[in-house]
Order: sequence, then structure tokens, then C-alpha cells
Amino acid sequence: MTEPGVDPRTLTPEQRRALLAYLGQFVTEHKKQRMREVLPWRTRYVTLVLEDIYQPQNASATLRTAELLGVQDVYILENWNEYRLNPDVTLGANKWLDLHRYRAPEVNNTARAMQDLRARGYRLVATSPHRSGYSPDTIPLDRPLAFFFGNELEGLSEQVLEGADLTLRLPMFGFTESYNISVSVAITLYTVIRRLHRSRFPWRLSPEEREAILVTWYRRAIGKHWRTIERAFWAQRASMSS
Repeated sequence: MTEPGVDPRTLTPEQRRALLAYLGQFVTEHKKQRMREVLPWRTRYVTLVLEDIYQPQNASATLRTAELLGVQDVYILENWNEYRLNPDVTLGANKWLDLHRYRAPEVNNTARAMQDLRARGYRLVATSPHRSGYSPDTIPLDRPLAFFFGNELEGLSEQVLEGADLTLRLPMFGFTESYNISVSVAITLYTVIRRLHRSRFPWRLSPEEREAILVTWYRRAIGKHWRTIERAFWAQRASMSS
């Protein structure tokens, strides 16, 4: 019998849809309607990568921005600093995102993430106020993009700056050295997402991806009892097939 909590991407389409129908009984119509409105705007064509962010205010604000703009995946690299959230700032945004945390001890988590993202077809973009490069208005959108942002003091590591495929620099016209990281993320994602929405590039999720995300959202909307509910679903299916 399948256990509750299985990755919905590994289920057959029939299993996934049956599970959605079952879990949907425990989600309010208002929440389901909001999910149906939000889901078509979700994307994995652009993703956000945060390297060693340590201020909870900034960590939380970036997630809130990503969620509001439809970015589904955020990659969090914790080589030196633990990534901590402030719930008063996130306002529950992390509940609707897929967070991929790279925090193994004594491992180069940055290198692992860069390798994984490249294997998934992403072009890696290093953001820096100190290097010339593309702006959010000019960066090519012909391939999926993973935007790397560094911590509040040092910025990105040399590994990312030297190993990225592209560099992005936000336009600045004043005396101050750089934008706050949460502002940088907001400017970058807002501009790029708006460009994608007006483009013909395949930024939307596939039907299978949408169904898998919806299973996860239903689980989170149900709350702490979703495993018990899902266990009953799989037990019911097992008894029907025996």
C-alpha cells in the first residue's frame, strides 16, 4: 500500500487525480477557488537561489516576493549561515512554495546546487552590483533561468561569480553601493516575470506539474491531519483492489 506523503510526481495520473478528489473533500471551496486562480500563473521557468542569507527579515521578504510573482521553487544554500524565517514577514508565503535546502555539513552546498540546477536545464545567473552584465530588461529568456543572490555583507561567493553562465547587474543612479537584497530580488523577478508573461516562451507549468503542486497545496491547507486522511485514502484503494 502506498504511504501518505509520497511525492505526487511519482504517482500515476489516475492515482494523482483520485487523491486530489479525496483530499479536496477536506479543503474549503474558497481555498480551492483561490488555488485554481493562482495555479495557472505558477512557473518553474525562473527560479530563485539564495546563498548564505542570514537576516530573517531579508530571508522572509524574498520568499514573499517570489510567491507573489508566481515563482514556485526557491533554492536555499546554507554553507555558513542558517536560513531563518520571520513569520510576521512571510505571512505564510513559504506554505505555497517548494523550498529546496542545501545544508549538508562539510559539503560544498553551492557546488551541489549549481550542478543540480544545470542538470535541470537552468542557465545560472550571478547577480552582482560590481560586475557588468545584463539587466532584468535585457537578459535572454530563451532558456530557464536560476537567479543567484548572495548574503547581505559579502554578496555571492567567487564560486558562483566565476562559474555562472550570465551576470546580472541592476541599474543604479545614486551614490549608494547597492540595493537591499529583498529589493534586488523584487526588481529582478518582477521585471523578468512580466517579460515572460508577454512572451511566447514556455514558462507555464505542465498539467502534470500543476496536479502535483495541487496535491501538496491540499495537504498544507488541510493541516496536521492530512497524513491520517491520506492513509485512509490509500487503505480504501487497497481494499477495493483486493
